[in-house]
Order: sequence, then C-alpha cells, then structure tokens
Amino acid sequence: MLTGRTAALLALSAATLPLWPSPWWGVVLLTAAVLALAAADAALAAPLRGVLLRRDGARAVRLGETAAVTLSVHNDSPRVLRAQVRDSWVPSAGAPSRVHRVVVEPRASAGIETTVMPTRRGDRPAVRVSVRSYGPLGLAFRQRAGRPATPPWRLRVLPRFDSRRFLPEKMARLRTLEGARVTRGRGQGTEFDALREYVIGDDVRSIDWRASARRSDVLVRTWRPERDRRVVCVLDTGRTSAVRVGDEPRLDASIDAALLLAALASRAGDQVDLLAVDTAVRATVSGGRHVLLPRLVNALAPLQPSLVETDFELVVGEVLRRERKRALVVLFTALEPGALGEGLLPVLPRLAARHRVIVAAVHDPLLERMAEPTGDPYLSAAAIRTLGERDRVRSALTRNGVTVLDAPLDVFPSRLCDAYLTLKQAGRL
Repeated sequence: MLTGRTAALLALSAATLPLWPSPWWGVVLLTAAVLALAAADAALAAPLRGVLLRRDGARAVRLGETAAVTLSVHNDSPRVLRAQVRDSWVPSAGAPSRVHRVVVEPRASAGIETTVMPTRRGDRPAVRVSVRSYGPLGLAFRQRAGRPATPPWRLRVLPRFDSRRFLPEKMARLRTLEGARVTRGRGQGTEFDALREYVIGDDVRSIDWRASARRSDVLVRTWRPERDRRVVCVLDTGRTSAVRVGDEPRLDASIDAALLLAALASRAGDQVDLLAVDTAVRATVSGGRHVLLPRLVNALAPLQPSLVETDFELVVGEVLRRERKRALVVLFTALEPGALGEGLLPVLPRLAARHRVIVAAVHDPLLERMAEPTGDPYLSAAAIRTLGERDRVRSALTRNGVTVLDAPLDVFPSRLCDAYLTLKQAGRL
C-alpha cells in the first residue's frame, strides 16, 4: 500500500506537466518511476509473518489508578522492521490513542509501554494491534488483517475502596470492645472468656460457684464480645442499583460499604459471606476469614447493574438455604416503595424470623435540596412525595424487626460499620 510520501511524489510529477515537450509521456514516465520505487520499497519491507507480538505487565488495577502494559514486538525476519504500531483498547480502559513508530533489527525485539487509567470497573480488554511494515524509503507499507496475531490481554479494574480511610477508626473502636471495656456480666449474646479471682466491685451474678468450691476461693467468669458470628452481605444488582448517587452508581457505593464491613468483621473474628442477586445469583463469596478481601474485590470487580426487577423471593430463598445458623444479613438496596413494597415486604418475615437483618440504602441528598420550597414547585412537590414514600417504607421495615440504615454517600460505609459494632457490643448478632 502507498504512503502519503508516494502521493506527494505523484502530485509533484503532475506539476511538472508544462515543462515536458511531450507532456503526457513525461508524466507517465515519472509516475511509472515513482510506482516502481514504491513497489521495490514494499518488497524490501519486513514481512508481517515474521512479526510476533507478546504482552506483559499489570493484570489488575484499582479504579482511578494507572497501570502499565508492555507490548513486545519481535522481528523474526532477516530484514529490518520499520513499523507503525497502533495498540487499541476499549474506550473505558483509558488508554491513550497513539501511534508508535519502532525500528527493530533482525532477530531482535522492542517494547511499547501503554499507560492506562480506567474509568469503569470490570474487565477491560485490549481489542486489536495493527502493524504497518514500511520499506526503507517510506514510500509503501505492508499491512494485513489478522497478521500479526493480536495477543489477548484483559485488565481487571477493581473497586476504588475509598472507605478504607474509616478502617483505623473502626478498628480502634473494635479493640476497645475487646480490650479495656470487655463485657463483664452475663449479658445476652456474650461468650465466656476466662475465670479470675473476685475483686470488690464485680457483679456477684458473675461468680462461678462450682469453680469457687473446687479452688476454695471466689472466682468470677469474664466475658468477651461475640466472635465467630456470620455476616452475610447481599447486594441488590437490579435496576435500582444503576441509579447514580453523586458521581457513581448506587451499586458502587454499596460495594465500597460492603468491603469496609467485610474487612472490619473479618478482623473481629466473624465469618463473612457475600451474595449479589437480581433475577439470578451474579456473584458469591463464602467461607473463611483469611485472604477474604482479595477474593471479595476480585469477585465484585466485574459486577454490573442489571436493568431488571430484583426477585426478592430468590434473595430470601438463597440466604435461608445457605445460612442455617443465625446470622447478620445486610441487604444493600434502595428504599424504593415499588421494589420493596411489592417484592421484599411480603417475604421479609421469613428472613427476619431466622436472622438479624439490616437494610442499608444510600440516601441521595439531591432529594432534600429539591424538596426545599425555594425551587421549582413541581419538583419540590415530587421530592416531598418521594421522601414521604421512603419514610413509609422505612416504617414498614422497622415494624418487621429490621434495622434500616439510610445515610448520605460520604458517611454511608462509616454508619454501616457503626451499626455493626453497636449490635456486636450489645450481643445482638
């Protein structure tokens, strides 16, 4: 194929038309000479069948951060490879649209580094690599679809996990629960820790009379906050999870809060499971306290909202089937009357009878601003009606023994962990 340089030479030969005694023959000779040079140049270009491509670099990156992926171009032919390489990615990968020019000696390699900054979670693939092999004069090039073969590469974009900034504060509160302020009495839901000698001020109800009789001394039982409990995070990935709250979908805010709760609960000695459900189970992580966070992050990275109505009958059935023992079930959803009133409320008593349930929803502050009387009266009336419906849904959930958390986006993960620690301190998990 011809290059712009060849086209310029052909145009120049046409411009010399008035200078020739026999104009047409002169132009024909010049054109033939340029085309002959271009053909010879193409023949001297390195063959594409001798070009091999290989990738190396980052396989995963957190959303909002950058990663480098290197494309290695190996020239297995006996000619010098003068190439123009375009490495194409999906737009959401955030790869710069650049054309790279490389010169690779025979039996040698050259590396092209691409720095990507993805704008969405999930798997971001490299689409295609196009290679043009130029001749030494730059008059023509070789290019063929599918040659050389594009090496497959998929970059997994992990959630941001901005809420990890709250983790030191929550861990300090957790250590307070397990340390200096350990529960001493026979409170509901506490676990036996150890025996020690009675000191003035101890609750006499904590005296272990059998152990005291064996030791001929007064011994009391000490208790610690509950451990080895089960926490189940259930992500609603239906249509309400696609609504944007601030600059991100509601599902991303739920994932951020679920990661913080999972990190805190696993360090507290509790077992964390996760389900993502709409009309089918989209993701599941179960069992264990070790290396939990990497497994959760990897499972949640490709999760995307589905524009369907969530089947809460399926949600409740999956939780009851998987969790035989009493657990804390945190349902991340939206306080929407249509979805919860018709879907969740009819099946909620079955779930609340066996497990402690928290319904966690991100509150959009835009509704409160729209409800102010200073703005558009029609928007204000619609916002007031929406807030009233949310209050009715919250009241209906509370009557079923459910704890409802409705917090703004910036403090939503923190408030959720506070609710978990409060239940743990009271022995109500």
